[in-house]
Amino acid sequence: MTSKREIKPYAFIDRQGNKITRAYHMARQAGTAYGFFNCRASKQEIEAELPTLRSLAQTPNQLELTLTEGVENLPVQRDSALRALVDQAKNEGMRYVMQANLPGSTNRKTADELATIINQAFQTPLYEAHEQFSGAIVYHDGNDYVFRD
Repeated sequence: MTSKREIKPYAFIDRQGNKITRAYHMARQAGTAYGFFNCRASKQEIEAELPTLRSLAQTPNQLELTLTEGVENLPVQRDSALRALVDQAKNEGMRYVMQANLPGSTNRKTADELATIINQAFQTPLYEAHEQFSGAIVYHDGNDYVFRD
């Protein structure tokens, strides 16, 4: 009789006491990106437009978006590189930051999805006809944050 070796899902306890399994680990991996931008509309107006923007941009349902008014209000205590980008955005007069998280994706792919939404927003009544767009999208790549082209 030949014995087959079963491949069992791994499980261990992390430093915080959480049981980590392969499924948990895969679910925890998520791409993250930040979009800093200016818009004359209020936070409530932008949030009200988000379902339409998501539909037009055909973003994945799992994409999580968080809009923060006042870029300095983005919680970045432990990330000095992101804190520097927040300071730069504040100095350039950026009013909003939108954080995007996409489970099971890369940071770059998440940045692409966020760019699609922000570009779509520029085509809505949130912006006036001849208004210029001002903003930037960044994501973490290796040890650095990279500006998305």
